[in-house]
Amino acid sequence: MDEKIIIQQKPTKSPAAAVILAAIFPGAGALYNGLITKGILYILVFAGLISIQAAPGGGQPFKALILAGFYIFQLIEAGNNAKAINLAAAGAKPAETVQADAAPQAIPIGSIFWGLFLMAIGVLAILANFEIIAWENLWDLWPLVIIVIGIKLVFESIVKGRNAEDKK
Repeated sequence: MDEKIIIQQKPTKSPAAAVILAAIFPGAGALYNGLITKGILYILVFAGLISIQAAPGGGQPFKALILAGFYIFQLIEAGNNAKAINLAAAGAKPAETVQADAAPQAIPIGSIFWGLFLMAIGVLAILANFEIIAWENLWDLWPLVIIVIGIKLVFESIVKGRNAEDKK
């Protein structure tokens, strides 16, 4: 008689273990998942974010929010990577993968906002490095970034609404 015994395989990576390790020490979840470069990068980024917390010049609570955001991101990333590794080991495709043929083509919108925005931030950073502007003053003005992005979004919405009306 041919009897088949089916033994259910244990997942290759535990998402819970990856998240717990990432919670104990940021970057350890990626190392557990076998993503060595990503793990080392996360450790370096976390160390850098910790070191700027005590740097003079203010910037709080913005610096703390960046640190908290990165910490939460790497927790989620560790769990998702473990799930993707398990799906790949089972021969299934992760739900988040998109085939290159199915990806939509980028639609150029002609906006130069982000290029100008990044150039302005770069100019301000250079001026601060040469001590023409104090870093403390730049950190005090960080809410202006949110205001400028909000104005851009409102402007784009108005333009999109006018274009929709013109097409009717």
